[in-house]
Amino acid sequence: MTRLLSLAKALLDRALAVPERRRRRAFEVGLDVVEVEAVEAALRSRSSVRYLELVYSRQERADSTDDAGRIEASRLAARFAAKEAVMKALGAQDLPWRSIEVLRAADGRPSVRLTGRAAAWAAHEGLRRFSISLTHEPTFAAAVAVVTA
Repeated sequence: MTRLLSLAKALLDRALAVPERRRRRAFEVGLDVVEVEAVEAALRSRSSVRYLELVYSRQERADSTDDAGRIEASRLAARFAAKEAVMKALGAQDLPWRSIEVLRAADGRPSVRLTGRAAAWAAHEGLRRFSISLTHEPTFAAAVAVVTA
C-alpha cells in the first residue's frame, strides 16, 4: 500500500510539473489589419526611436526602408500586423514584440523567426512551421499567419 501511494504521489507530482499542452488542430490561423497612419504617427512622435527599438529588430527596420534609406511606414505596419497575426495563431498574448521577427528572404518572401518567450511558447504548443503573407497599401496593412505542428 505504501509503495502504491508513493507511486501515485510521484505520478501526480510529475503531472503537475509539466503544463498540459492544449489540444490543437492541424493548423492555426491569425489575421490582423493595421492603419498605416497609426505607424506614421508613432514615427513622428518624440518617442519614435524607442518605438522602433521596442517593436522592430534591426533587420526588420532595414527591410522596411526604401532605396533612399527612409523607413516606409506601410512596410512597418505590415510587419506589425504580422506580429499580431502570429500571436493570434499561437494563441498567445503579451509576448515581447521583438521575440517575433518578420524577415524578408532573398527571394522577397516574408518569413518568421521566433526567439525568447515566443519560441518557448510555440515549442510548448507543439507549433513549429510558420507561413505568412503581408500586404500594404497607403492606408492599411494586413497580414495572415498560418502555423502548423
